[in-house]
Amino acid sequence: MKDKYKLTQEENRFVAAKNLVNMVYSNSKFEGVAATLAQTQTIINGMSVSGISIDDVEVIVDLKNAFSYIIEHDEPYTLKTSQALNRIVSKNDGMYPGEIRTGNVEIGGMDFVPGIPNVYEMQKQITELMMSDLTLTEKSLRLMYEMMRAQLFWDGNKRTAIIAANYLLINGGGGIINISINQLEKFNTLLRNFYTTGQLDELLQWTYDNCIYGIDYD
Repeated sequence: MKDKYKLTQEENRFVAAKNLVNMVYSNSKFEGVAATLAQTQTIINGMSVSGISIDDVEVIVDLKNAFSYIIEHDEPYTLKTSQALNRIVSKNDGMYPGEIRTGNVEIGGMDFVPGIPNVYEMQKQITELMMSDLTLTEKSLRLMYEMMRAQLFWDGNKRTAIIAANYLLINGGGGIINISINQLEKFNTLLRNFYTTGQLDELLQWTYDNCIYGIDYD
């Protein structure tokens, strides 16, 4: 899997900053936030919006802070990075933000039940992935989906995983990942299949083909 983009960090941060509202809007839909794109922009700008619940506003603000964090930081990626991102993302709507899950959880409507994460194994897997010969894009996508399937945290796993993948891409110049509201039905179908079977290839290719953006120079 080739890298679709080879940008400088400065260029990639520019792309991420320009698309921050869209990324916050898209990721808020994983939590069923009712705000429109325009309302999301208004909330990000620090102004109040009528008809939007406090809970939804908090999800948007937390996502904005998480995306701002990854645009401003470039430390090597570790499990602690995942924890820092989850701590921001689920600050107001999660249980034990930033803490690795220590109890069982179920995924609604599915027979698949993720095991309780082993911190040592997760650290080892992330280190091996970061040191592998895979392209930046493939590392980012594999990190994202393996984090989702493992359900590392009590809450906010999809949001944390997508932001983690963007952290890698932005710092390495690989573009950004965004799953739009119009893509959610297909995404959810493929993700459920991955959860059930553990087979990632179809989901990986679909995301690569449809959900990575950058600067296309002539």
